[in-house]
Amino acid sequence: MADMKTAAYICKGCELGNRLDAKALTQVATKDGKMNLVREHDFLCSTEGVAMIQNDIANEAVTHIAICACSRRAKTEAFNFPTTAVSRGNLREVVIWIRPDTDEARETTQEMAEDYVRMACAEVKAMTQPTGNPNTGGVKTLLVVGGGISGMTAALEASKAGYKVVLVEKTAALGGWAAKLYKRIPTREPFKAPEDNGVADLVAQIEADSNIKVYLNATLAKTSGAPGRFKAEIAVESGPVATEDIGAIVQASGFELYDMNKLPNLGGGQANVVDQAGLEALARAANGGPIKRADGKDVKSVVFVQCAGQRDATGEHLQYCSGYCCNTSIKQAMYFKDSNPDIDTVVLFTDLRTPGNGEDFYRSAQNKGVIFSKGVVSSVVPSGGGLTVKFKDLILDEETETAADLVVLATGAVPNAGVNIEAVAAPAAEAEEGEGAPVVAEVKPISILNLDYRQGPDIPQFKHGFTDSHFICFPYETRRTGIYAAGPVRRPMDTVQAIEDATGAAMKAIQAMENAGLGKAAHPRAGDLSFPTARLEGCTQCKRCTVECPFGAIDEDEKRYPLFNESRCRRCGTCMGACPVRVISFENYSVNTVGAQIKAVDIPDEFSEKPRILILACENDAYPALDMAAMNRYEYSAFVRAIPVRCLGSVNTIWITDALNSGYDGVMLMGCKHGEEYQCHFVKGSELGRYRMSKVYDTLKGMNLEIDRLMDLEVAITDMATLPGKINAYAEQIKAMGPSPFKGL
Repeated sequence: MADMKTAAYICKGCELGNRLDAKALTQVATKDGKMNLVREHDFLCSTEGVAMIQNDIANEAVTHIAICACSRRAKTEAFNFPTTAVSRGNLREVVIWIRPDTDEARETTQEMAEDYVRMACAEVKAMTQPTGNPNTGGVKTLLVVGGGISGMTAALEASKAGYKVVLVEKTAALGGWAAKLYKRIPTREPFKAPEDNGVADLVAQIEADSNIKVYLNATLAKTSGAPGRFKAEIAVESGPVATEDIGAIVQASGFELYDMNKLPNLGGGQANVVDQAGLEALARAANGGPIKRADGKDVKSVVFVQCAGQRDATGEHLQYCSGYCCNTSIKQAMYFKDSNPDIDTVVLFTDLRTPGNGEDFYRSAQNKGVIFSKGVVSSVVPSGGGLTVKFKDLILDEETETAADLVVLATGAVPNAGVNIEAVAAPAAEAEEGEGAPVVAEVKPISILNLDYRQGPDIPQFKHGFTDSHFICFPYETRRTGIYAAGPVRRPMDTVQAIEDATGAAMKAIQAMENAGLGKAAHPRAGDLSFPTARLEGCTQCKRCTVECPFGAIDEDEKRYPLFNESRCRRCGTCMGACPVRVISFENYSVNTVGAQIKAVDIPDEFSEKPRILILACENDAYPALDMAAMNRYEYSAFVRAIPVRCLGSVNTIWITDALNSGYDGVMLMGCKHGEEYQCHFVKGSELGRYRMSKVYDTLKGMNLEIDRLMDLEVAITDMATLPGKINAYAEQIKAMGPSPFKGL
């Protein structure tokens, strides 16, 4: 660091020059910040302002820059200096825009600005400009697992973008469930009638595409490596194992139908009761003619039972809606009406959902004579040569029944997600901790990906067995970097949605491959060149980092020290927050970069009646919410100092204890919602961070401090209108509590 030369730049644009004393800020950067070079500019983001900075980099050998202007989320292109370490002192959004422009407020507003200048100077001096992950992989071939509509679409879209594709399908032919359809739900106006399933055309495109290599009757025997350098061992039936070098993976392993034999009350397992796939088989056999039962008899009446074993609040069957079943029953009802309008065709439903085509398809079926009746089926029983369907008519509020030659159950979809690794891990962990004999988990025995990861052979699963993906912010993106889920293995969806899903997953996989080759992070910090390192001489081998990493990016070497797989790393910093001896850091984000900012704040004495509250705000939701509150000119307390953190999971407890020890009167943690409806960009980061922080309350008691001096707040990006009020309320609470006993020590 002997060659470090620092510079601070004070912007006077966007009313900063009018609201703040720029000369005083310059003195703070020079005296307190100890910067080698300090300059002011009327509009730092202007062409002239940027040129001034670039000139200092080129001719003054400046290596570290503190830009004291607007939020780090603003003007990112203008203030992009790839060879130089850069920190941002936010004087606009979290100072002048959230404070009233009055003489009474001028003093505290200036104090805020001066602290943020000190913090920016301290942060940048603790940083090193990242040079990128040296352990890169340059393979740009996409592996697609599953040859259904989703898989074929992902393969074709990647090929159109110029990338090689390896497509692995476990059966003898491409097409998946779609290939078994007689017709599919219409995908375009006027949504009047079923249309061709489209599989033959997709298969022909793939067979003619030189970029796509197809393995049929094949499964993945082993998948190892990381983005840009995966190795896939592909086991082919009656053939040798093939090995392919892979850059990224799309898992499009689809679904299977819920077993209708689990629904004996609805006739599952009886003759002349079929699920929707069974009806498609009968329709294909009829090929446009009258659909006959399996025993060869004509069908003169048919009843479709919606939500068969779905949307089940008891938990015995599927608790969710599979998304496509209503439209499928409408389509199948048309099969009968199109071949013979005199066939009695009834669809029994509780709620009819027709995504993608409004009511047009439903109205078309009505016009063809399909009867839609709102009812809940209680039983389906044999009656003579046919069936009797007993149900409660929800319109007339009475029990009734109807006869049918054939009953079709809309049983819904169960994702082919592979082994539930968390269900496997839980009993093993209990056994390891000596909590009695492990309970045998009910898990699927067949792995899809056979990952060579210490966390397990498949992608983590969410509730109901769907593959992990960030359903709010980053669809397709799983906790296994460079591996993307697409189609109904990810969430319930129909064919049109699966095509869109697969296209998106292919594009994200391409981004991952390109970033991997450049040594950059994938989502959500796409392009970040930093990566974690550890001072192994200080490591206690506690394994917290390896266990807590949400992305399987940390293994252990032969001496049980952490071994980072940088290409898998998302740069969330959860490992850094977990480390009790603080030996893990990133070049531009570390215990020191945040700790230096905390210590740089000027703490008034206990007689000033000016408390100081530290805010550690998640950069993904909470800090943007603060920025947007400022854009709307919502005012909040001048006593707070906000530091953005990569994730609540990256917060090390030393920051909190150091802040309170140095005289801060309170600390606010602002992180994303966690749990089943989580919003954390790093999936488990906020949950892990909160679990860690819950133990800090014991530390506070040991310091003879009130536990209310630490506040944990769940903040969504949409909370910009309510967040200022919560900050103000906490500031009043701290003020009423009185100054910290550590102030001035």
